[in-house]
Amino acid sequence: MFLRAFRAQSLSHKPHFRAIQSPPPPFSADDAFSDVSALIKKPKWQSNPRLETLVSHLSPKSVSRIIASQSGDVPLCLTFFKWVCKKSTYCYDLDSRIQLLHMLASDNLWEVTHKVLIFLIKECCTSKEDILKVTYGIEEMGKIGFRVNYPCYSVLLMYLAKLDLGLIAFSVFNRMLEDGFVLGEIDYRMLVNALCKNGFVQAAEMFVSTVLKLGFALDVHLCTSLVLGNCRAREVDEALEVFDVMSGEGGCGVNSVTYTILVHGLCEVGRLEEACGLREEMSEKGYRSSACTYTVLIKAMCDQGLMDRAFGLMDEMAGEGCKPNVYTYTVLVDMLCREGRIEEANGMFRKMLRDGLSPNIVTYNVLINCYCKEGLVVSAFELLGLMERRHCKPNIRTYNELMEGLCNIGKSHKAVALLRKAIDNGLFPNEVTFNILISGFCKAGQLSMALKVLCAMSSSGVEPDQFSYTAFVDSLCKMGRPEQACVFIGLVVKKGLPVDEVALTALIQGYCKTGRDRYALMLLERMVEDRCLTSPHAFNILLDVLSKEVELVRGNVVLGKMLKHGLAPSVITYTLLADGLCRAGDMAAALRMLELMKEAGCPPNVYTYTIAINGLCQSRKLEDAEDLLVEMFRAAVSPNAITYALLIKSYVAVGCLDRAFELFRTMFKAGLRPNSQTYTALLSGILDIETADSDDSSTHLLFMKIGINHALELLRRVTECGGDPCDVYAFLITGLSRAGRISEAGALIQQMASSGLTLSSDACDSVITSLCIRDEYGLALAWIRRLVAYRHAPSLGSYGSVILGLRREGRTQEAETLVYELVRDAGVKDERVILPYIGFLMKGGDEFCYSLQILDLIGQIGLKERPIL
Repeated sequence: MFLRAFRAQSLSHKPHFRAIQSPPPPFSADDAFSDVSALIKKPKWQSNPRLETLVSHLSPKSVSRIIASQSGDVPLCLTFFKWVCKKSTYCYDLDSRIQLLHMLASDNLWEVTHKVLIFLIKECCTSKEDILKVTYGIEEMGKIGFRVNYPCYSVLLMYLAKLDLGLIAFSVFNRMLEDGFVLGEIDYRMLVNALCKNGFVQAAEMFVSTVLKLGFALDVHLCTSLVLGNCRAREVDEALEVFDVMSGEGGCGVNSVTYTILVHGLCEVGRLEEACGLREEMSEKGYRSSACTYTVLIKAMCDQGLMDRAFGLMDEMAGEGCKPNVYTYTVLVDMLCREGRIEEANGMFRKMLRDGLSPNIVTYNVLINCYCKEGLVVSAFELLGLMERRHCKPNIRTYNELMEGLCNIGKSHKAVALLRKAIDNGLFPNEVTFNILISGFCKAGQLSMALKVLCAMSSSGVEPDQFSYTAFVDSLCKMGRPEQACVFIGLVVKKGLPVDEVALTALIQGYCKTGRDRYALMLLERMVEDRCLTSPHAFNILLDVLSKEVELVRGNVVLGKMLKHGLAPSVITYTLLADGLCRAGDMAAALRMLELMKEAGCPPNVYTYTIAINGLCQSRKLEDAEDLLVEMFRAAVSPNAITYALLIKSYVAVGCLDRAFELFRTMFKAGLRPNSQTYTALLSGILDIETADSDDSSTHLLFMKIGINHALELLRRVTECGGDPCDVYAFLITGLSRAGRISEAGALIQQMASSGLTLSSDACDSVITSLCIRDEYGLALAWIRRLVAYRHAPSLGSYGSVILGLRREGRTQEAETLVYELVRDAGVKDERVILPYIGFLMKGGDEFCYSLQILDLIGQIGLKERPIL
């Protein structure tokens, strides 16, 4: 009963999407039986083409008849069973093999059935789901009188222990006792090991007592299992006590496995230094550290951010002649990816391949996730192609990472199409898959598609969770529709799920966005009463609105509620209050707020200082603003580009252009890169016109007025201050392109090329985008090739805009040629790997309708019963 309940819980939620097999060819079952029975008696029958044709559509019933006819030759029966499972479309999967095994048992072919059963158990040695199916199949066969023999039980117990299925192993142990078998020492050892792997130490200790009572010796294997069990239960001190008894006088001794398990246990509870000391002791006593020992320590060091130490240990590992394994490399690749060091991660991956190791599914998933987070989705698909070529089958997590990457770059419809590919490959979406799609469509404002995904999620048997509904709440609030967001919060409550702080904070933001801050305050008070606030974020959202509206009194009320609730104001809270005072023109109070922050142990950050400097600049108190800049340096707070931009703009506004350039020089010496606001202010000063605002319309008018002489003057003065001419060129070319002055922009690009300078991809994109906006795709294509000839690099987005534009104009051949050029310039060596995925990403048609059809199909699949073959 326990096994059946466990199986139902573990397997019932995983529907199978195996296509129904084609009907067998029209030949007589009796004829096939006679022919096959005759052919398998001949030498080298496995390579007989006639036999392969006959068995390709043999049903399990027919195979059972053939094996029964050869029951006198058990080795032949087993060989034929193994062979036919590979050749017959009926017997290929595990369910059909178990069905065939059941038929053999029904025919009372006990000896053959036992041999086949051992073969099937060994075939399932890497999959918990598969070995549970076999175990359940054995239970069902018992109902027809089949009695499992001792070798079958023993092998089953061994593999259940290896797969950490301690409770199932215990159930099988009880069945062995019921069937009258006397267990040997090795069986008890495996059972103790299985229980310990699941952390059931007390139960394991009971069996150890039984072992001693039966007269078996307490050996190193049993005691090492107890060390493992205590480590799994995070009782490391208990594990150390067992270790001391083992290594003490009269103890059974320890081995390298015991040390490695204990090192791992210490690392798991954060006792890294003790683990390193134990490894050194291990070496001193002559035990050789394995790749597993090193990998455990390397992972612990990576988890604590000690990357240099981890790489040092890997060098030590190589010095001792111990080669890193797949897991060692995967740990390092994972940590490099988490730190955003994607090039180094890729280098480690390539080194792994050079060492002759085959990356596993985890390695690929880590890298694909990293590429997708960086927006390098095409590179992620290229890795998927490599993965498939190296026969590493992607799992649903692989597709989830890729779908999230597509959603993050605004291609949620492509993510739905990718989901279809995953289903075609026999995978089924989980709650993470659906939530990725819901979030992607919600962020894109396509709520109708997000609702369709939510419906498909429910109909396919995957229950929506908090995250599913919170995505809708967040999106609706950002769109200024908090009332509709409340409907989804109602659904959360109706389903008995807790409404979390994230959803309620989003609702507060929605009310504030629509000017109903009183509703937001009421909701905040309710959250305070219900004690569901853990951070000042919700308070800060309301303070932000009140500060912008210069509602200082109400802002102080909100601050009072925060303090009463026991939440300490963060630096963001103080900064928002200071901003409100600056907007009200009360600079004295704003500067006092900065002093209060220091006294409260929450010193101002760069944003706080920048807001105060902006307030002083607005009040034309430039000397006070510069004094505050000096104070920033004294407080070890480095100004950012915006801080300098505000001061430079203010000096330009009062006609002090030279002082503005002096500040620019200081800024550049500090290692800061000026932003477009800085260059816009300086260019306005050179034209001797009123400083342009930072909005697009004012900047557009500025670039409509300038002449090439003004552009060159800005370039000269910036270069004299030590600025980067490439940045100035990029600023000027971008501005001129957006103003439609492509010829002047082209002249500057040519001047850059003559000087051997490289234009940024953003500036390249501005030229291409300007032409695409005017539907001049032919000219945009010419400009892409011209920029590439100048060794400049337009982004993938520019290529995509031109490619799609050419396709819309019916110039498909030119679009395809540009794709090939893009692949070639990207340095892809094997175009066959990546072109199918670029084709997938560029696929045209009505994506919206196509996505709807796929989602409908998922819903239908979820309602179908599993086919019986």
